[in-house]
Amino acid sequence: MTLEKLENDYWAEPTHESRLIKTCHQLRKKPLKEFEIEDLRILIGQNISLPHLIPIAIDRLKDNILVEGDYYEGDLLNAVLTSDKDFWKQEPELHSQLEKLINSNEQLLMEHAANLWKAFEAWKLK
Repeated sequence: MTLEKLENDYWAEPTHESRLIKTCHQLRKKPLKEFEIEDLRILIGQNISLPHLIPIAIDRLKDNILVEGDYYEGDLLNAVLTSDKDFWKQEPELHSQLEKLINSNEQLLMEHAANLWKAFEAWKLK
């Protein structure tokens, strides 16, 4: 199943030729079961299809909280933590799952990824 089919939303061909825009359009046509970490990072980083992608990202983060796409250790977690705050306010169950996951990996994050711990602190809903 693709994001296009799940959402019944078929985007027109991009009018801008940036690599990011082309990539986002292509990823919406890619089956979710074939998504790699970098695919999740890109779309979540653009706040695209969060209701479908955040649960997948959380599952991947459960396997390795510091899993990485193409940039750096923990880049998927960073994309998740910097995604749209309004989404998280509407999804308290997902928020709780991620918060528990991060809290259970607190020591690892503080030792190896201080910048991610700071992003988590900023992400928490007040």
